[in-house]
Amino acid sequence: MGITRKFFSCWQNWIGLFIILVFVLTALFAPLLSPQNADTQDVVQSYSRVPQPPSPEAPLGTLPDQSSVFDALIWGTRNAITFGVGVTAIVFLIGTLIGTIAAFFGGRVNTVMMWIVDGFLAFPIIAGVVLFQQINNNLLVNLLESTEYAGFYSYVVKNPAILNSIKPLFSPFMNMNPTALAFVLLMWMPYARIMNASVLRIKQMEFVSAAKVSGAKKSRVIFRHLIPNAIAPVLVLAAKDVGALVVLQTTFSYIGLGHPTPWASTLLLGKDWIFSPKGIVNYWWVFLPVTLALILFGVGWNLLGDGLINAMNPRTENKQPSSLNFLRKNS
Repeated sequence: MGITRKFFSCWQNWIGLFIILVFVLTALFAPLLSPQNADTQDVVQSYSRVPQPPSPEAPLGTLPDQSSVFDALIWGTRNAITFGVGVTAIVFLIGTLIGTIAAFFGGRVNTVMMWIVDGFLAFPIIAGVVLFQQINNNLLVNLLESTEYAGFYSYVVKNPAILNSIKPLFSPFMNMNPTALAFVLLMWMPYARIMNASVLRIKQMEFVSAAKVSGAKKSRVIFRHLIPNAIAPVLVLAAKDVGALVVLQTTFSYIGLGHPTPWASTLLLGKDWIFSPKGIVNYWWVFLPVTLALILFGVGWNLLGDGLINAMNPRTENKQPSSLNFLRKNS
């Protein structure tokens, strides 16, 4: 049975694809669904008012600052899709290339590169987020305005030509997302490890040896023979990571690390009302829509990953996703 046919023969995979499609369409048509919030995706924190229940003007109610939960949900979906897919794609590319190149050359090259991978694995992701946030906030944004550089700052201000020439150099770094940067630099290692193991196994096969003997270039062997035949496990990991990265980003944003996101800001604004007496019942709209969105976002991508595991594994004929099989065996 072909991979595509095997994948679509499982109804759980259809559910996962449907959930992901809903999020993707919501992100694409966000300006139409929420035009009044098209210019901003951040929720301004304010506790001066009481959250209002759902109404025709705000279908999912309002937050304490009277901003619409519906708007935050819609624009948060675009943020989640952009962040999750974008960061995962970059991490996937870096890890795949490093793991493949290390395995292809083998020997000491592979050993040294895997040592580097192991070194990165030992660095905690939360420390990376804090580090890049401090670099963004203190080293770049406040650099020219600090006392130490006051003389240089005054000189630059008096010379607009110099100021205009250095602004393009600093602006990309001042506007960077520290969470995304930390994820890109510190989460590619599992991809490299998995790809390295797969390529080390596949490069011993006869069709790879035949390609080398026939005079194929190294680049052709890597991109035509090794990567396509070793990519399956990495694709599964990438599918699952999209949802996991968004949940992790929301968590960091909620505790004040990284750029604020609409979903995290909504939960932060509503936390005092949730913990108030009968708050969960009386003010359910300040947390329930966003919480359900986060859960469904993670479930959709996990179902896709489970479906890819079964579809790409030639030894698996069971149509049930692996996670469901595990629960069934242990129930």
